[in-house]
Amino acid sequence: MRKIIVLEHISLDGVIQAPGGPEEDPSESFAHGGWIAPYSDEVIGTALRKQMNSPFDLLIGRKTFDIWAPYWPHHADIWPNVNKATKYIASNTITASEWQPSVFLSGDIAKKVADIKQQQGPDLHVWGSANLLQTLIKHDLVDTFWLMIYPITLGSGKRLFADGTIPAAFKVTESIVGSSGVIVVNYERAGSISTGS
Repeated sequence: MRKIIVLEHISLDGVIQAPGGPEEDPSESFAHGGWIAPYSDEVIGTALRKQMNSPFDLLIGRKTFDIWAPYWPHHADIWPNVNKATKYIASNTITASEWQPSVFLSGDIAKKVADIKQQQGPDLHVWGSANLLQTLIKHDLVDTFWLMIYPITLGSGKRLFADGTIPAAFKVTESIVGSSGVIVVNYERAGSISTGS
């Protein structure tokens, strides 16, 4: 069975919107695009490249696809695996793209993703895709959260965990602290939550 691994740059207050640049996703008047730039360091870069160079297929939302499709085919030198990966795109509005291989998913996204998880193939990496993430989390489809947690609060923006998050337990299987204070942590699903008696 394939795993769904969510990889996100995330602020202390849970924001995942537009970490890479001002024009990445200014929706809902988000004014802090590019907020990860001051925190770059070699430790975080090495951890990030390890994930980028592992075998994977992509599972992304339409907005993330719209941002990535014009960019990554022309920057294969930076991230060759993203162009080779099968891209599963959740979208009710587009059905084809020149960026291949691509598979477009519409309708009951949760069921379709659950079916894809049962197929043979590499794990499915989810980057960005705030709206799709809410569906995956609500239907308990995420196996691992690989998070880069930045020492910053943004106050507004799309959040990783929103309404509809189900109670779930996770265990830490890896953690690294960079020189700029960014914490990279891998949380793997560990069953149901336990409470005190």
